[in-house]
Amino acid sequence: MKHLAYQRDAYLNDLDTEVVETGADGGRRFVVTSDTVFYPEGGGQPADHGTMSGVEVVDVQKTDGIIRHFLGGELPPGPVHQILNWGRRFDHMQQHTGQHLLTAVALGRFGWATTAFHMGPSVCDIELDVPSLSGGELRRLEDAVAEEILTARPVTIRHAGIDEMEALGVRSRLLPEGHGGEIRLVEIEGLDLNTCGGTHVRSTAEIGTLALLGSETMRGGARLFFVAGDRVRRRLAGHEARNLRLRSLLDAADDDLPKLVELRLAREKSLARERRQILAELARAEAERLAATDETVISAHWDDRDLPFLQEIGKALLERTPERIALLTVGSGIDGAFLLVASETSGLDLGSVGPKICTILDGRGGGRAPFFQGKATAIGKRGNAVERLVGEFSD
Repeated sequence: MKHLAYQRDAYLNDLDTEVVETGADGGRRFVVTSDTVFYPEGGGQPADHGTMSGVEVVDVQKTDGIIRHFLGGELPPGPVHQILNWGRRFDHMQQHTGQHLLTAVALGRFGWATTAFHMGPSVCDIELDVPSLSGGELRRLEDAVAEEILTARPVTIRHAGIDEMEALGVRSRLLPEGHGGEIRLVEIEGLDLNTCGGTHVRSTAEIGTLALLGSETMRGGARLFFVAGDRVRRRLAGHEARNLRLRSLLDAADDDLPKLVELRLAREKSLARERRQILAELARAEAERLAATDETVISAHWDDRDLPFLQEIGKALLERTPERIALLTVGSGIDGAFLLVASETSGLDLGSVGPKICTILDGRGGGRAPFFQGKATAIGKRGNAVERLVGEFSD
């Protein structure tokens, strides 16, 4: 069985090879090469990226045993030179080996079996066959993984036949349907032996560090989020940059930031309640003023209010003069809204008249008695809309 370059040596980051096939899949053109350093997406690990003779490799997929390299342009003729995006590759190696270690420790020390793994662009996760995880359990698991990282256990690749799996004590023996021949195994010396086709570092020490970010319950188990290697450092740098910004904005020390934000949010909520109360009182006062007019159709416009404000006025008008209709509008230019108020006793059929008002105001809306409301881009034509409503009673 031929082992490709990425399988032979995960640290090989460039390769001279040749194209043996070209094609298209879903409108995307691909090439197949006689050998490759590019890992195809699979086993929870994303595909490698890089270049091939200067042309960007944007995706790598394995289809029917053939590795397809999807490119961002046309290749020049002749032999090709593959170059990995090494930063992306090494990050995947740290995350994937970190997952093997995390899974082995979770099972060996705590009895929590892993049922799934996913490597995201910023955060990874595993699913554990355990109902939930407490904060204390997460810390104990994280500490246990840290111990094994410091132990610097060798991580090696070996191959075995299916008939050897049980005797070797392979942790997971899940294989693709119809798989035959040798099986690729990843071993963390003295700790774990598992089937895997991914790329890995040479020692647990090269994982650097692994941080557990939290967990959530799902499908009867627990999903555990983590980052490993350089992602921990980058994540910490991001947190520190945000904290620096928050310290500057709130003029507070790190430990005081959560409490200060809670106080600010509570104040914002209190101010929002006060604002709603004030607007409700203003709406009732506006409704009293409008109800005192003798217009056939009550109409009013505000440049700087919103649809909820109109709704408050509409409700107040219905209480004071339920038999009358009103057209209330807000905004200007193309950013406007309207509310047509008409109770069942007003004699106006909102179902048929509402869409006509929408058309005049170049808007979109809907509703049923007593409100028909929507957005409008021609609020300036509200006078025409009022004339149309008055006409409904004179027709």
